Amino acid sequence: MKNKLLLFALLLPFLTFSQDDLLKEIDSTTTNEKVESAFKGLKIVNLESTKLAAKGDLYFIVAHRFGSIKDGIDGFFGLDNAVTQLKFVYGVTNWLTISAARSEPAYDLSAKYLLKSQIKNGFPVSIVGFNSIAFNNSMKESLYPNMEFSDRMIFVNQLLISRKMCDKLSLQLAPTHFHENFVIDDAQDNSQFALGMGGRYKFAKRWSLNVDYATHLNRSDSSPFHDPLSIGVDLETGGHVFQMHFSNSQGIHEAGFLGNTSGLWEKNDIYFGFNLLRVF
Repeated sequence: MKNKLLLFALLLPFLTFSQDDLLKEIDSTTTNEKVESAFKGLKIVNLESTKLAAKGDLYFIVAHRFGSIKDGIDGFFGLDNAVTQLKFVYGVTNWLTISAARSEPAYDLSAKYLLKSQIKNGFPVSIVGFNSIAFNNSMKESLYPNMEFSDRMIFVNQLLISRKMCDKLSLQLAPTHFHENFVIDDAQDNSQFALGMGGRYKFAKRWSLNVDYATHLNRSDSSPFHDPLSIGVDLETGGHVFQMHFSNSQGIHEAGFLGNTSGLWEKNDIYFGFNLLRVF
């Protein structure tokens, strides 16, 4: 019941503005003008956004997460236990983006593709599909001697639904399915479901406030993990976007932050990080 109420509350802005658009269409002619730039970054914070790379654009992304600040000076406030992801993203067409990444726990390949654009005085949202396949590199054969190659595989499927409400505000929902062929908790289903949500509010010419959160819908009762909440800012500087944020998750890959977030905001178990995007 709580999940249904939460879903309704999140959908309400989309439904309200969608109804307004439909009413406007009665009194105006649809121009088929696409609504651009709901998000400036390829990610909101952790969640993928509906932004795609333009045809022929190559992005190089460095995503960095320091350790938890709760360790204080013993861990140099997180600087001693950092995790980094290096990622290349390429716009094959204006509707298809592919990427390859390497982080400490995983290699992954992904594709993001436009299904439907938000249209001014027309279709009320943008819809983008996202799929990835990853290879978990953190599982040691010494700990799991019977492990097979297939046990390392992780699959992610997302539907990204965003709406640019106005020049300053954009919102997004991200129904997600991810499948881990191997889970440590025997009570946890290999196939897992989450509902991601996020938003961007532009408060200055080059600055925006970004927030995203995901609720895990079938987490086992014995799981030690939590839902990820991330808050940060975007800075647009010419050819790149610099994203700085705090999160209770150090994971960067989808399975890492959706299924294995260990921190709690109320216990100051949070991580500072940044995403640096450079376009070529």
